[in-house]
Amino acid sequence: MIARAARTPAGLTAMVDRRAAGLPLEHVLGWAEFCGLRIAVDPGVFVPRRRTEFLVHQAAAVARQATSATGAQAVTRPGAVVVDLCCGSGAVGAALAATLDRVELYAVDIDPAAVRCACRNVAAAGGRVYVGDLYEPLPATLRRRVDVLVANAPYVPTGAIGLLPPEARIHEPRAALDGGADGLDVLRRVITAAPRWLARGGCLLVETSERQAPQIVETFACSGLISRVASSDERNATVVIGTAVVRPGPGATDPATS
Repeated sequence: MIARAARTPAGLTAMVDRRAAGLPLEHVLGWAEFCGLRIAVDPGVFVPRRRTEFLVHQAAAVARQATSATGAQAVTRPGAVVVDLCCGSGAVGAALAATLDRVELYAVDIDPAAVRCACRNVAAAGGRVYVGDLYEPLPATLRRRVDVLVANAPYVPTGAIGLLPPEARIHEPRAALDGGADGLDVLRRVITAAPRWLARGGCLLVETSERQAPQIVETFACSGLISRVASSDERNATVVIGTAVVRPGPGATDPATS
């Protein structure tokens, strides 16, 4: 793969040397394959994982389903509002835009280097990218309008960072890996604030580990979201999906306000 990517013999030597020094292959090449796309990935930026393709598949399935105010599922519709939090290179958002029909896409990351990559990947799909902490930089006009909110937030416990492969531990930003003492610090913040941004029947999808999933489900419940867990043995992936409670239609009694 490096041989095919190199443009000159000198370039090939330099790329091989960088790889031999431990740089992730994706950083050497400048791109990662993800959901059939070439995602630009600069050195120092989190490399999208193949297991995260399961998050994309789950989010795409959710986005294809519109939910009416009465709670009944409607036909597939275009134009879903999608927000990719902790977007890194923007791989998840770009893949969703490539999969779905005319999504309104927004992506956010706190790392300026990641945002520069995301601008190339997400902007090509017609999306907008913001730098900042979680929801903070998003336009206020998105409140209660988001149909699909995805978050591939860091979820590795601090004490387990040292067990990661050197490629991740040394060459990827710690903020993209370290989720705090139990790995769930950032995810708790994502989940707690999500109801203020989700549309009626909108969904939040987060990647986590199988071991952490029960705690995530509990946090979803405390935030008023109805959750379910999806998993893939093939990809060793776990995604928790939370749905904003759909309020009754006009003329019906809303238990949340009665």
